[in-house]
Amino acid sequence: MTSEHMRALILEDYGAPFVYRVIDRPRPDFGEVLIRVKASGVNPLDVKIKAGEAELAKQPLPAILGIDMAGIVVEVGEGVTSFAPGDKVFGMTGGVAGLKGSLAEYVAVDAELIVRKPANLTMREAAAIPFGFVTAWEGLVDKARIEEGQKVLIHGGAGGIGQMAIQIAKAFGADVYATDTDDKQAIVEWFGATFIEHTVDVQEYVDKYTRGAGFDIVFDTVGGNTLDASFEAIKQNNGHVISSLGWGSHSLAPLSFKAATYSGVFTLLPMLTGMGREHHGAILREATRMAEAGQILPLLDPRHFHLQTADQALTLIVRKGETGNIVVEI
Repeated sequence: MTSEHMRALILEDYGAPFVYRVIDRPRPDFGEVLIRVKASGVNPLDVKIKAGEAELAKQPLPAILGIDMAGIVVEVGEGVTSFAPGDKVFGMTGGVAGLKGSLAEYVAVDAELIVRKPANLTMREAAAIPFGFVTAWEGLVDKARIEEGQKVLIHGGAGGIGQMAIQIAKAFGADVYATDTDDKQAIVEWFGATFIEHTVDVQEYVDKYTRGAGFDIVFDTVGGNTLDASFEAIKQNNGHVISSLGWGSHSLAPLSFKAATYSGVFTLLPMLTGMGREHHGAILREATRMAEAGQILPLLDPRHFHLQTADQALTLIVRKGETGNIVVEI
């Protein structure tokens, strides 16, 4: 293999295994940097895209998947002044809308989508942060304007988005509660939230933890019936429900009766539309700041995966029993 080539995983058919190939190494266009990928974070969304089931995040085939990544800058394109070869960076950079993903040795990415890697985290840890952190930040900070002392409920607290949401809410001084299954209680509590078993009746935990008033913010990362339950758990007048999976049909009556508000979070929009990418960079700079301050840390699955075993990594993430973020090392 020459220096002009690289190893990559190619998806040729939706639902099929990846094909391991040697292909041409990309060159950075104007405003892009070329990165030597060291780690690719795996998200449930990657699995949906691979299966052809992500209606809003199509990746035309043949494709290189992988939304999250961490790596080292090796070349900067024209117009890029914020990075130099040797910089260690991370970000949510590709794997959708024709953007090359991180399941490859090299990727050319929009410089606005990457930031400096936290100095105290490994490449594996950094690659596990972007999608979950950006989603949680957009919901809690951009949409709900979280404040110190608020009561915040996070549905699916042990998931990739939920883990980041708990830590961000805690850093802002909120009183944090999180629902999940019994086997995830230790994770939820490790991150500092009060655990609520997900089948407990909404009114029961609203009465217990808010004296019947409802939560100031409810963040739904599960969707479906859980979003309906979120409308029941929110407080009157200035309560705010956020969902990263609000794709179904839901009655807004419970929300309207309480004069509460709702916001959807669609994390991929800047990558799909090309607009607002610099804001993703700004959010990830907050992730670096918080990580270096000891306020956020991703929980990693202890198993190690590489390009040739990436199919196993994506299969594992479908199982709800997984507790840590799964990362493929390149």
